[in-house]
Amino acid sequence: MVINTNGKRKTAKARATLQEDGDGQVKINSKPLHVQSKMRRLRVKEPLEIAGDLADEVDIEVTARGGGKQGQTEAIRMAIARALAEYAEGEDLRNQYLDYDRYLLVEDFRRTETRKPSQSSKGARHKQQKSYR
Repeated sequence: MVINTNGKRKTAKARATLQEDGDGQVKINSKPLHVQSKMRRLRVKEPLEIAGDLADEVDIEVTARGGGKQGQTEAIRMAIARALAEYAEGEDLRNQYLDYDRYLLVEDFRRTETRKPSQSSKGARHKQQKSYR
């Protein structure tokens, strides 16, 4: 059985492919998890540790694109959590994820506000500074 899931955070997108009958390997952009930076490794391991023994019997391959390192890490952990929750075929693991961190399964809908016309290029609500003297 193969499960494909997506995770998104800001402009970062991650696609996870879960294959059963594996030995617990996790690869991110074709590199093993133990090669990744410590911060990314710890954040990505969270859904795996909550799943427990279930994560040891599957292999997960993740491809991340766009955004920055932190956004990609959040998208990766979301994609992994969604794949494991779908593989578990029950509400127990899903409820554990929701209790731990809602954003493991639910996308954060916030986006940057678009820049308004006739304003400075610094941001959405930034006005041109003017002097009264």
